[in-house]
Amino acid sequence: MREYWTSLASLLGVFAFCQTILQAVFPPELRFASVKLFNRIFHCFSSYCYFDITEIDGVNTNELYNAVQLYLSSSVSITGNRLSLTRAVNSSGFTFGLANNDSIVDTFNGVNVLWEHVVTQRQAQTFSWRPLPDEKRGFTLRIKKKDKSLVLNSYLDYIMEKASDIRRKNQDRLLYTNSRGGSLDSRGHPWESVPFKHPSTFDTLAMDPQKKKEIMEDLQDFANGQSFYHKTGRAWKRGYLLYGPPGTGKSSMIAAMANYLGYDIYDLELTEVHNNSELRKLLMKTSSKSIIVIEDIDCSINLTNRNNNNNGNTSVSAASRSYYDSELRGGGGGCGEEGGNTITLSGLLNFTDGLWSCCGSERIFVFTTNHIEKLDPALLRSGRMDMHIFMSYCSFPALKILLKNYLGCEECELEETILRQLEEVVDVARMTPADISEVLIKNRRKKEKAVEELLETLKMRVEMNKKSGFLMRGENVVEDEEEEEQEKRALDSESPKEESETEDNCKEEDDEEKVK
Repeated sequence: MREYWTSLASLLGVFAFCQTILQAVFPPELRFASVKLFNRIFHCFSSYCYFDITEIDGVNTNELYNAVQLYLSSSVSITGNRLSLTRAVNSSGFTFGLANNDSIVDTFNGVNVLWEHVVTQRQAQTFSWRPLPDEKRGFTLRIKKKDKSLVLNSYLDYIMEKASDIRRKNQDRLLYTNSRGGSLDSRGHPWESVPFKHPSTFDTLAMDPQKKKEIMEDLQDFANGQSFYHKTGRAWKRGYLLYGPPGTGKSSMIAAMANYLGYDIYDLELTEVHNNSELRKLLMKTSSKSIIVIEDIDCSINLTNRNNNNNGNTSVSAASRSYYDSELRGGGGGCGEEGGNTITLSGLLNFTDGLWSCCGSERIFVFTTNHIEKLDPALLRSGRMDMHIFMSYCSFPALKILLKNYLGCEECELEETILRQLEEVVDVARMTPADISEVLIKNRRKKEKAVEELLETLKMRVEMNKKSGFLMRGENVVEDEEEEEQEKRALDSESPKEESETEDNCKEEDDEEKVK
């Protein structure tokens, strides 16, 4: 044993002597050049190429590094053996990531690439205006040289897009409202925000399932339609009009749309906007992937139908001219508060469908109203309000959803006679989902009592409707409502003529004023 340690010490001594001789014969510059030459020769014969993505680029944070970190989190959580867990501010979930100096293989369009998370200690820092972290972090991407063009042209863009989707899903959605009187917050923004926690989804929404499916498909087509809108030369936006009696779920529909798409909501209070210019500035400060909501548009400012305002002695063109040119002050219509509001119908139309409406992308405009007949046809035409959604009184399919939500009752759990009676009276009762929900909430701990009381309430409402003159079945009421909507849409074809007449008359008046 003693001889073994003696020989080992001799070998170490010889190695140290040789190292000293090499350092004396080969200076550091020569050794560095030799290593560099060796690497070049190695890379010439190697079939791989490497890309380094550092966490910090100079003094700025590298956005691509953060995107890669988020993108790999979606696959690392499934295939990785050693993971790092993080949770960002305003995030509703945990994010998985590669541990230090770990690697993972990813596949894109049939091409395998290797990602390695490289973490090293940073050398002593020199003077810097921005302190740097003690560790140098980065990702190294190894790909085959033949796949270089595919990675640079498509793969990195794909990573940025996927990272944006992951970030939006993990981050809590926000509900914005415009500041009172057009004031700015501490950061100079005209919008104030709070976390959006509304639990409404399309699964819990009391509406006919077929109708919900059509809305969801339309929303999904819009969210995935970037190339389509670009190809057709249209701004990437879409408008929805929710109309119907109060309590039919218009606000819940907006929340379900936001939760389904993962969009933020901008609740625009028109009575706090002073003029058209301020309205445009608010639009400019909204983000993409958002829903801009104007609730109770018929009560916000005076946007009543010009055709209903025409007197027998007043021509349509004159009424149109005075309506477009007049400034809408004080909230209008008797619903808003008195103030210095000077938003015009023209300004609102440009907001939804003019040049300023395309200053962002992937935006949805949602208007709600209880009285669609009060709105001007120019506001309702396609391109401004593309899809009109009638929020009706509670129907039997919607009632079954409410019973499941509040009582946990499936259709098969209820007696057939009870179901038949509910189906017979619910359409004629003309009760809103909000009214029915209140009956169920009061008795949610006693399912049988809740169903019985609901049935009695519906029958009482039917008798009240008969006394009030509503003798027709609920289905006919809905059909009449939809026929009224179709008549309203028919007016849209007339509105362009009226608008053109309005513009001509405005020009004539301007010329007359100049002559005077």
